[in-house]
Amino acid sequence: MGMRVDIVTLFPEMCQQVLDASIIGRAARRGYIETHCHQIRDYTLNKQKQTDDYPYGGGCGMVLYAQPIADCLRAVQKEVAEQGRPAPHIVFLTAGGQRYTEEHARRLAQYDNLTLVCGHYEGIDERVIEAFADEEISIGDYILTGGELASLVVADSVLRLKPGVLAEQKGYEEESYWDGLLEYPQYTRPEVWEGRAVPDVLLGGDHQKIDAWRGEKSRERTRLRRPELYEQWCESHPITELPKWKRGENVRLVKTEEQFAAAAKLFAEGRRAVCAGNWTEEYCASLTEEEFLAQLKAEKKGGWACYLHTTKDVPDGMVSVDHKTGRIEHLFVSGNAQGKGIGQKMLDFARKKLEEYEHPRLSVLDTNARAIALYRRMGWKFTGEKDMEFDPAEYPSVVKKCALLWMQYEG
Repeated sequence: MGMRVDIVTLFPEMCQQVLDASIIGRAARRGYIETHCHQIRDYTLNKQKQTDDYPYGGGCGMVLYAQPIADCLRAVQKEVAEQGRPAPHIVFLTAGGQRYTEEHARRLAQYDNLTLVCGHYEGIDERVIEAFADEEISIGDYILTGGELASLVVADSVLRLKPGVLAEQKGYEEESYWDGLLEYPQYTRPEVWEGRAVPDVLLGGDHQKIDAWRGEKSRERTRLRRPELYEQWCESHPITELPKWKRGENVRLVKTEEQFAAAAKLFAEGRRAVCAGNWTEEYCASLTEEEFLAQLKAEKKGGWACYLHTTKDVPDGMVSVDHKTGRIEHLFVSGNAQGKGIGQKMLDFARKKLEEYEHPRLSVLDTNARAIALYRRMGWKFTGEKDMEFDPAEYPSVVKKCALLWMQYEG
């Protein structure tokens, strides 16, 4: 038997019509799940089929009786037992319940059967909630005319997790909230619609680059739209074990002209990538290797040390540290080497080079979601300070307001 969901409501036809449609309805017809909706009025003891009355103590609105809900729940419990199932897990949809999240959906999906009770009018007599509720849930900080829509939200989000409901498990594992992040943007045909093109990376067929792009967009979207979710994700997904160094990988202090030139090339590539979308294309194109070569040499004279990462003698990463101030900067990995853990290794390497500083610092552009996620997951925290702010009103080459933020290592 598949999972069973019962909804106790004043509007069973409305709820059942939704449950019988689309993906959930198809899964029920195929026997993967069961859905049943029960009319509370059928269990009233008065001739008028009245289900509510004025609240004790006064106040506006009407309150649902305890008795018909209790008897309806007992009938559901009997049906469930006759099927040989365990007792249902009973959830009341109320404004005072816990705020519903994907974590709740995953947990509720573990039950064999679930009974959802819809509140209506001013509420439900508290005594029936005390007598029957295993928990109370609210789907959000707003008010509905009844719990029917809320019960359908819960039923849909739970049942879609059950085997056979979706075509494949990946269908929900890549959805928003499954791993604590909002989903990345989606596109379909045509490639260009009203002058808006599908991002090139999605058309190239390189799945490693596609996965990297999707991960970055997911983190960026979550950080900008739901910062509290992003904070939780970073806290719950720390990097506790670094990738192992592979044969052929090396990190060397930049000393020779050849090494400086290689570092400047990585610097220019990395800076253009970070600035893309925030500065004009003309500005990004103007960032030259010669400019960064001069900067690296000037920084060396000022006490900075630059390190170059190579894989089989091919330069693919860099980072700079300043022993005078305890700063780490210029952490860049070439585009074709990203996703291999080089950034993690180089950041850890740079921090350990500054062992005399308990809390080394670095700056990061607030739109660089990929870097921020890496730093947060490796123990770096925002200090609340800004290094610089870039406003289009002040800088003609800036197209999107952004800022350099300070972070420091907290472990």
